[in-house]
Amino acid sequence: MKNKRILFLSALCALMVGIYACKKNVSTSPQETETKSDISANVLAQIKDLGFSTENARVVDGGYLVEGDILLTQANLSEKADNTALSIAETEQYRTTNTVKNLPRVITVSVTNLPTVYSNAVNEMITRYNSLGLRITFQRAAAGTTGNINVIGFNEGPSGGFITLGSAGFPTSSGQPFNQIKMNTNAAAYGSNPNLLYLASVIQHEVGHCIGLRHTDYMNRAFSCGSAGAGNEGQSTVGAIQIPGTPSTPDAASFMLACSNGGNRTFNANDKIALDYLY
Repeated sequence: MKNKRILFLSALCALMVGIYACKKNVSTSPQETETKSDISANVLAQIKDLGFSTENARVVDGGYLVEGDILLTQANLSEKADNTALSIAETEQYRTTNTVKNLPRVITVSVTNLPTVYSNAVNEMITRYNSLGLRITFQRAAAGTTGNINVIGFNEGPSGGFITLGSAGFPTSSGQPFNQIKMNTNAAAYGSNPNLLYLASVIQHEVGHCIGLRHTDYMNRAFSCGSAGAGNEGQSTVGAIQIPGTPSTPDAASFMLACSNGGNRTFNANDKIALDYLY
């Protein structure tokens, strides 16, 4: 990867050179720059009320992309949830109000119209999650069928100084995992020969969102993203619930950091505590 800083949705270590788990810095022309000016003030207020940053929020197919790699649908914006367990973001692992229900269960994953390396990366992601012994397990959907989570591609070049690497949403109020992960096939995202373990790490991160995990450094993305991601998003009506047993100090190796270092990153000890608590 080139020298870049990426907002990951989700994780860049506090490094001078890195990658947003969902985004990375690239050179761009003024014509490529996108702002949130095409999003109504009402929608921006809804995004903020849910506890998400409105910085660099933009309209995408299916809803609004926030924090680099999180897709908020119109249904998400309209949902009201119980906030009795909500805590002001500090530095622990965080989950969304909605999580996957009807446990134990198998979540099937399909891959649609992507190169083989993406399919292999999904297999690696499945192996990583299934090694944890959780009450949710993952398996590839039967050939020709669409899984509970479908990994698809999109081709989008740099915009506003960044390029989106991947995106996903959060579980539904009925307890279903978010049903789609989008991975960028543009050469500026992963290069002409994508690294399998890096792809698996990004997909692993996006699956974390699909089952209800927020970014570990939700309280201040400057920890993993540098000054470009600084800021505590503060308390909201819904969306960031601290997971008991996770640390109250920065956790540099978490797979759910907002920005990634552009390499292979899997679960650390505290990620396993968080996932074991939930599932």
